[in-house]
Amino acid sequence: MSTDNRPLAGLRVLDFTHVLAGPFATRILADMGADVVKINSVQRAVGTQDPQHPYYLMWNRNKRALALNLATDEGKSVALELCLKADVVIDNFSAGVLDRWGIGYNAIHKQNKRAIYVQMSGMGDGGPWSKFVTYAPTIHALSGLTHATGVSGREDIGIGFSYNDHQAGLHGAVAVLAAIEQRHRTGIGHRVDISQFEVGVNFLGPSLLDYFANGVAARPVGNDLPYDHAAPHGCYPCKTDPTKAHDIVGLDERWIAIACMTDTQWSALKAVMQHPEWAASEDFDNVQGRLTHKRAIEENLSAWTQEQDAYDLMQRCQAAGVPAGVVQDGADLMERDPQLAKAKFSRPMEDVHPDLGPTWVDALPIHFNATPCDQYQRVRVIGEDNAAVLEDWLAMSAHDVAAKEADGILQ
Repeated sequence: MSTDNRPLAGLRVLDFTHVLAGPFATRILADMGADVVKINSVQRAVGTQDPQHPYYLMWNRNKRALALNLATDEGKSVALELCLKADVVIDNFSAGVLDRWGIGYNAIHKQNKRAIYVQMSGMGDGGPWSKFVTYAPTIHALSGLTHATGVSGREDIGIGFSYNDHQAGLHGAVAVLAAIEQRHRTGIGHRVDISQFEVGVNFLGPSLLDYFANGVAARPVGNDLPYDHAAPHGCYPCKTDPTKAHDIVGLDERWIAIACMTDTQWSALKAVMQHPEWAASEDFDNVQGRLTHKRAIEENLSAWTQEQDAYDLMQRCQAAGVPAGVVQDGADLMERDPQLAKAKFSRPMEDVHPDLGPTWVDALPIHFNATPCDQYQRVRVIGEDNAAVLEDWLAMSAHDVAAKEADGILQ
C-alpha cells in the first residue's frame, strides 16, 4: 500500500500531451502526487517528444512512461482500456484527435462516467480558427499580447518566451481540480475545453475594458503603466559587473527596476539618493508633475544609478520603502539569489538519469505544510514503466506485456 500522502495521491491521469502547455499542466498534477502516465512512442519521439530533448526533460518529471503505438488497432485498444480506468484524460492535440482514435470523451463516457476529459487545443473546439496550428509566438500575436507588451516604435518585439503556454498549463491544472470537485458533488466527469488563444486574450482584460468603455485601443508602452500613473517607473542602468565580463557585448550590464507608485516612495528615493539638487524641484512633488517632467527625471536618475552597484542599491531602496529589484538573469537566480536558495528552489535530482546523468529540479512553488510535495523522480525513457503501469491499471501480466512489446504495440 502506498504511503504517498501528497494531495492528489491516487488520482489516475492519462497524459497525451506534448511540447509545453499540456505537459506543464500534468507536471503540476504529478508533483502533487497524481499517477500521471505519459503516453509516448518510438514513432512520436522526435523534437520536443524526444525524452532527451530539454523541453521533455523540463516538463515530464514525476510521470510514469508508457510506450503505446497508436498507429495500430491493438495500440488503440490498449488506450481504450486505459481510458476506461482513468480519472482524467488530457491532451493538447488539435481538436478531435482522440475522437478519431475512438477514445474521445463521447466514446468513453458511456462506460466510464467518472472520466474527466481536458482538451487544451490552441484555438479551442469549434470556430473558424479551430484547426489552426499554433505555437507561443502565434498565440501571442493573435491574442494581442505581442502588441500590448511591445515598445512604442518596435511593435515586433513582444514577449520573448512561451508565456501563454505556461498560463495555459496553469489553467489546465486548475480545470482538472475544478472538474474533480464537480465530480465529488455529482459523481459525473465532464469534458473541459480550453482555448489557449482565449487564455491569452483573458490577460488583456483592462485593455478590452478600456476599448469597450472608452473606445481607446491599447498601444505598446514598454515599461510605462498603461492605466496607472507612476514615476519614476522603469529599468535603470547600474555599474557593470566584472564577474560577467565576456566577449559578448553587453553581457556585463546591470540594471535595476524602480517603481515609485506614491509620492511618499518618491520622497524616500530622494533620501536614498541623498537629496540631489536636480530632484528638489517642487514640480516633482506630485505624480502629475513627475510625469510632465518624466524625461528629465529619467535622465538624471539613470546618470545616478550608473554609479551604483545594483544589488546594494536594491537593498538600500527596499530598506527605505522604495520598490526596487535587480534585473536578474538565469545565473543570478540559480547561483546568488538568497530567497530561492532558502526555498531550495533549484536542487539536484536524486534520481539520476541513466543516459544523461545528473539533472536538476525547479521545485514546485506551492508549499503544503501537512503534505509536502517534495518528491521528484527523473524523466523516464520511452516504455520504461510499461509493465508497472499495465499491471497497476489493467492487471495485465508481465507475459502479456512482453508479448505486446515484441509485437510492436508497446513501443
